[in-house]
Amino acid sequence: MKLTAMKPLALAVALAFGLGGCATTQAPAKDTGKSAAVAAAPAHQAFDVSELGDPATACTDFNGFVNAKWVAANPIPADRVRWGAFDALQEKSLETQHAIVEEAAKRAASAQPGSIEQKVGWFYAAGMDEAAINRAGFDPIKPELAKIDALKSRKDIVAYLDDSFARGQGGLFQFGSGADFKNSSMQIAYAYQGGLGLPTRDYYFKKDYAKLREQYVTHIARMLELTGVPAAEAAKQAKQVMAFETALAKASLAPVDLRKPENQYHFVSFAEADKLTPGFSWQKFFAAQGLEAGKGFSLSQPAFFTEVGRLLKSAPASQWRAYLRYHVIEGAAPYLSDPFVQENFAFYAQTLQGQKEMKPRWKRVLGATNEGMGMALGELYVAKTFPPEAKQQALVLVNNLRDALKARIEKLDWMSDATKQKALEKWSTFLPKIGYPDKWRDWSGLNVTPDNYYANAMAAAKFNYDYDLSKVGKPTDRLEWGMTPQTVNAYYNPTDNTVNFPAAILQPPFFDPKADDAINYGGIGAVIGHEMTHGYDDEGSQFDAEGNNANWWTKDDRAKFDARAKKLVEQFNGYAPLADKPDLRVNGQLTLGENIADLGGLNVAYDALQMALAKKPQEADAKIDGYTEDQRFFLNWARVWRGDIREQAQIVRLNTDPHAPAKFRAIGAPSNMPAFAQAFQCKAGDPMVRSGDTQVKIW
Repeated sequence: MKLTAMKPLALAVALAFGLGGCATTQAPAKDTGKSAAVAAAPAHQAFDVSELGDPATACTDFNGFVNAKWVAANPIPADRVRWGAFDALQEKSLETQHAIVEEAAKRAASAQPGSIEQKVGWFYAAGMDEAAINRAGFDPIKPELAKIDALKSRKDIVAYLDDSFARGQGGLFQFGSGADFKNSSMQIAYAYQGGLGLPTRDYYFKKDYAKLREQYVTHIARMLELTGVPAAEAAKQAKQVMAFETALAKASLAPVDLRKPENQYHFVSFAEADKLTPGFSWQKFFAAQGLEAGKGFSLSQPAFFTEVGRLLKSAPASQWRAYLRYHVIEGAAPYLSDPFVQENFAFYAQTLQGQKEMKPRWKRVLGATNEGMGMALGELYVAKTFPPEAKQQALVLVNNLRDALKARIEKLDWMSDATKQKALEKWSTFLPKIGYPDKWRDWSGLNVTPDNYYANAMAAAKFNYDYDLSKVGKPTDRLEWGMTPQTVNAYYNPTDNTVNFPAAILQPPFFDPKADDAINYGGIGAVIGHEMTHGYDDEGSQFDAEGNNANWWTKDDRAKFDARAKKLVEQFNGYAPLADKPDLRVNGQLTLGENIADLGGLNVAYDALQMALAKKPQEADAKIDGYTEDQRFFLNWARVWRGDIREQAQIVRLNTDPHAPAKFRAIGAPSNMPAFAQAFQCKAGDPMVRSGDTQVKIW
């Protein structure tokens, strides 16, 4: 649970690459006819082939061939629930960030007053002062708990909700800005379902999670007891909280349904919204947030807010107090004394996901620093790690992938010319963003002190909430970033048609300036292709070149697309990640967007590699460490997905994550590609060769 009011679920987040164009402001890099990645010198080993298994298994278990030996030699660290290529690169980013914040903390007192160096340093230093935090106990939230204790009526509760959101804490639902689905050039307000303490609605109803529900109720009671609530009363309130959340869960949509654009946007007038939530005035809520009412906003899941209105009328004030009290405690737990931190860890990390040990304090405080001041820390990170020339090198690859995607769209044999024209119009408005924002955020309005961790977190929560709401009613800024530069990931945003590649992912195994073409096209090239293909997956394809939720397909073409996508759903529905639970399978519909992006992105990256190699045939025919460029392309794709995950964490992700388990991403797309079979001389009938009706071809 977070302290801050969460921003409504954005498609940009749902369309991220990893594990949960128009003109740019810089001059485009010139294509000199050479790839950004040059042939590897003998002394530079971009891919360690000693990590590979028996080559004879490449056509039967490609993931095992590439990754099994590494996974066996690299067990999951005790303070993590997953470990793999992404996590190792994330660890590298964390170590770099750690050095930055430690230095900032040391220099904070003498740094320029009000500078981001001082604020980041003080934020981190306050979080590392464990002795002071333990002395404070739960004193920081006593005023908030007193406000909740004073709630006696529906009017009191509504007033508290208005005020809580205005202070950046929120709760019950999510609220923030986003592009209008029908006029993407403008930002509007979105209210989005939320308020649950368990991962999804299924956890409140399925028999599989009955024991977990009992453990959750016990956890709620323990949290309440830590603030002085007597055990018997805490147990009673915990049951009230569970009943309250169960009612919200019943009215909530499942993750697979939330992927549909029609369930993410529901524009209403204030009068229409008030009818769904009698007793809760949305106009007054907007006024409390400092927003002008305007014509309306997106009440994205009407059934959920209808239930909120019902609970305002029917749930006793005591139940509301119990629910609000628990979530204030839970949200603040990471910033309070050890007993709160430990109990939060015991349920959410240990019980729910199988994590063995708590992360060291510096990692937890660094996480909070990223939560509160992530883009400020990103500015310091970029200055230390990402020179401008790296941005230009990556842009060359992006442009090569764009060309390959265009050629692929033009050659589609299943799409009509009318729809192709619209697809190419969308292609022409792609905006690639590399590394970091061209304009950094102004942090001058955020006050941070060196000695109050909780107060700093609260101040950052309000500052970021106000910053987000300041966009409502204003034009959409396509140059703004939704990820920090230090994030090891990438994303596509369909409402502004941008593809975004943070600095931290532009490193090996994804991007290596000294590596041969195959390594880079199988790594960052496939990432770039993946994000571009998101513009044409089952969600992204419902947004046009301007980022509006509009149909640009002929009826026949959409039917053909859906039929092809259905085959990919069926493919992933057949994957079972846990050997001892063969009936627990991947949800092919939930992961469809990512799987389409993997398949399209890998095909586009392969095409781009061939275009690059055609300019230097001597390298195309050469082998490195005994493997051809085509083979190394697929080897690096699989290497990106190497890793392991704890069983409990895998179960949570099967229910919540739009990304398929990594080991199936390593094999899912290649098994549909004749180029893979040809590269490794696989035969029909081999597990890595899907043919006939089972082969999936989309983009």
